[in-house]
Amino acid sequence: MVRVNPLALTQLATAVVLGGAFGAGVCLLMSLTPRWGAPSLSRRIAPYIRDVTDPRGTTVWAPPALSGGATAWAALRVRFAEMLGGTEGVSRRLRQAAWSPEVAAFRGRQLAWGVGGVLAGGGLLVGLALTGRFIPGAVLLPPVLGLAGVVGCDLWLTRAARRRTGRVEEELPTVLEFLALCLSAGEGLLDSLRRVGTVGVGDLTAELRAVVLAVGTGSSLQDALTRLSSDLQVPALSRSIDHLVAAIDRGAPLAQVLQAQAGDAREDARRILIEQAGRKEIVMLIPLVFLILPLSVLFAVFPGVFMLRLGVG
Repeated sequence: MVRVNPLALTQLATAVVLGGAFGAGVCLLMSLTPRWGAPSLSRRIAPYIRDVTDPRGTTVWAPPALSGGATAWAALRVRFAEMLGGTEGVSRRLRQAAWSPEVAAFRGRQLAWGVGGVLAGGGLLVGLALTGRFIPGAVLLPPVLGLAGVVGCDLWLTRAARRRTGRVEEELPTVLEFLALCLSAGEGLLDSLRRVGTVGVGDLTAELRAVVLAVGTGSSLQDALTRLSSDLQVPALSRSIDHLVAAIDRGAPLAQVLQAQAGDAREDARRILIEQAGRKEIVMLIPLVFLILPLSVLFAVFPGVFMLRLGVG
C-alpha cells in the first residue's frame, strides 16, 4: 500500500499555485511590452495588386496580421482538427446550426473547452491537496474534465443543429402556403421568395434570403435551392425543394405544387407530434411506476404490518 505524505502534497500544491501566479504575471507584463517589426508581406504588396483595391485606389484591403501567439493557436487548432477527423459531419452540423462554417474554428473551440476542463481539474486537484482531502483517484480529474469539455462542445453543436432543423420543419408549412399565395397572386417564384424573405422572420426565411442573394450574384434558382436542400438536409424541406425544382424544369403550375407540399408538411408535423406525445406518455409512466405506486403500496401495507407487530387483531 502506497502512503502519501500530506506535507509533501501541500508543498507541491503551494508550489503549483505560486508558480502559476508568477507565470501569469510574467505573461501579462510581456503582453504590455511594445513590439517592433517590419510590415507583413501581404501589407507590402497589397498596393500593387489591383484586384484587391477599390476603383480609386485610396484604400487597400489586406488580411489582418497575426501575432505569434495567434499563429501558433491557429496551427494548433488545425492540427487538432486533423487529428480528430470527421470534417464532413462537423461541417454539416455547423451549417445546420448556422454557426461559423470553418471546421478548424470549431475544433479550436473544442480544444479550448478541453484545455479549460484540464485546468479546472488541475485547480480542483490543487485545492484538494491544500485542504488535505487528496485521494489517489483525484489524479483522474484533469483528463476526465478535459475529455468532458471536448465531448460537451460536440454535443452542444449537435443539439443546436437539431433544434434549428426542428424550427425549420415547423416553419415549412407556413412558408410554403405563403409562397403559394404569392404565386396565385401573379408573382414569379423569385419575387415570391424575396417577399417571403423580407416579410417573414425565422430560420427558414433567413435561408430563403440567402437563396435570393445567391441568385442575385449569378447562381441559378434551381442550383441555389438544391444547395439549400443539401446543406440543411431536412427531409421535408428536401422533398419540397425536389418537387419544386422538378416543377420548374417541366413547367408545372407551381402554386398547386406548393399547396400540395404544404399539406404534406402539415401531415408530417402532425405525425411527428403524435410520436412525441407517445414518447412523453412513456416518460410520464416513470414517476408513476417508480414513485407513486411504491408509495401507495407502502401506505396500504404499513398499517397492517404495524398492527401485526403490536399483536393487535
